[in-house]
Amino acid sequence: MNLDFSFLSGAVISSFILKGLFFSVQLTLIAMIGGIALGTVLALMRLSGKPWLVLPASAYVTVLRSVPLVMVILWFFLLIPLLIGRPMGAELSAIITFTVFEAAYYSEIMRAGIQSVPRGQVYAGYAVGMSYAQAMQLVVLPQAFRNMLPVLMTQTIILFQDTSLVYAIGAYDLLKGFEIAGKNFNRPVETYLVAAVAYFVICFSLSMTVRQLQQKIAIIR
Repeated sequence: MNLDFSFLSGAVISSFILKGLFFSVQLTLIAMIGGIALGTVLALMRLSGKPWLVLPASAYVTVLRSVPLVMVILWFFLLIPLLIGRPMGAELSAIITFTVFEAAYYSEIMRAGIQSVPRGQVYAGYAVGMSYAQAMQLVVLPQAFRNMLPVLMTQTIILFQDTSLVYAIGAYDLLKGFEIAGKNFNRPVETYLVAAVAYFVICFSLSMTVRQLQQKIAIIR
């Protein structure tokens, strides 16, 4: 094969690649923050012991974890505009979809983290006059976040990898930037190879960060 990477100049990277990388990172951060927030609420609902909270939260998590992400992306992109009566951009649709979808996965992580905190600490909070909400906010959740931080970061790495699926609805992500550059310079093979390397470098670097974080948390314990 006659591979030629000379077209990948600074101008090409700034014009095509960085724009897509910015949206991929933006999508990852927004979906992570929103997913953890919504996932924590879902986890607390499932652990509340009240059927009217447990059942809808369990149904939410079960349904979304049983459906392929690309199908959920297409559902939101095609169906929501019909429901609200006006088109919704691919980028906004992707942000909403990823936040809603990832919440189901973050919920299970948070539920495991909450259950990892000894129940006696909750009773200790009750003993000093805390309510259930205060015990969760001040005693349980801080420890749960610390225990689950490496797992949360690992799920976020998976989330970043999954952002490439917004390609299905035409959103301008990192992979889309590489694809457009490849088409403009008639070098699709080279751009897809470089895209694979870019994703590997980013995800591998984040994985090393997670490993160091795990070691630090192990020392604290």
